Amino acid sequence: MTTRRAALGAVVGAGAALIGRQAFAQADAPIYPAIGRVRRLSPKLDGIIPPDAVIEQLADGITWAEGPTWVREGGYLLFSDVPGNTMYRWSAKGGKEVFLKPSGYDGPPTRIFREAGSNGAIVTVSGDLVIADCGNRGLAKVDPLTKRKTVLASAYGGKKFNSPNDLVEMRDGPLRGAIYFTDPPYGLEGLDASPAKEMAFNGVYLLRPDGRVMLVDDTLTFPNGIALSPDGKRLYVSVSDPNRPVIMAYDLGFDGLPNASEVFFDAAEFVKAGGPGLPDGMKVDVDGRLFASGPGGLMILTPSAELLGVIETGGTVANCAFGDDGRMLYLTSNHILARVRTRTHGLTSRA
Repeated sequence: MTTRRAALGAVVGAGAALIGRQAFAQADAPIYPAIGRVRRLSPKLDGIIPPDAVIEQLADGITWAEGPTWVREGGYLLFSDVPGNTMYRWSAKGGKEVFLKPSGYDGPPTRIFREAGSNGAIVTVSGDLVIADCGNRGLAKVDPLTKRKTVLASAYGGKKFNSPNDLVEMRDGPLRGAIYFTDPPYGLEGLDASPAKEMAFNGVYLLRPDGRVMLVDDTLTFPNGIALSPDGKRLYVSVSDPNRPVIMAYDLGFDGLPNASEVFFDAAEFVKAGGPGLPDGMKVDVDGRLFASGPGGLMILTPSAELLGVIETGGTVANCAFGDDGRMLYLTSNHILARVRTRTHGLTSRA
């Protein structure tokens, strides 16, 4: 017969063993250094990023970190080192590992490219990994297992793209699966003056599900980051021009092309204040707020363009992505990868 004392002893023993296992797990878990700060410009931000939130540095040793995307099925983050021509995978278990090298241009040596690697990346609603293949001047689908690429688009009007930079997918409605992307000259040596540049402009495009490429805008100097509102009716494009550092907004028609456009946010005063960076990559949360790179760090903007705060890593923030359960925000910032926990939920991949 089991006595009360024996039962109590068993419980205490089990509890001690559990505490021991937890202590071992905690001791074995990686501890990431805290960096930067969250600059709060409105009390509304507390409902989006906890007041005690810590920015963690997860990885270092990157030339220029860009294009993060969360792969839900594998439980890892992909991001690119564009000038390093490498795509990395990061996970809590494996840390930073090479996923694809070269990630972009893989031909004979050439002086054409300023940045020859891949840049932005998404996991589509159908589960495909699609990248802005800056070095090969197109959009490509990548098989995660074989690393084989399938070119989806490489030209418009018979001319090569400059160097596709970032992309976003229409995830619902009649244009489900269509991809918007930007095409600045950043991958080419000499930028707009490059002799390899075939386009007379730097464009924003729409790749339709049937493979046709449509021009969205050819008037922006340096189109860069790109995002869609949760209902897919508004397109955002950042312009990384120190003389006109803005985020544009386009009201989209049924055909996916703009009916109207306006300056959504002007970051000129922040450039004058000397914050590092320019409008660049961005993502949208379920409530339509923009998490947008800008001078000083990652800006959090409401759908009405109210600036609530800035996530400051201490350097230029190029892009971001929501991952894990959709509430973890990953940031690619110059030579590092970082993250911060949020109270919101990103429009993450459903793949």
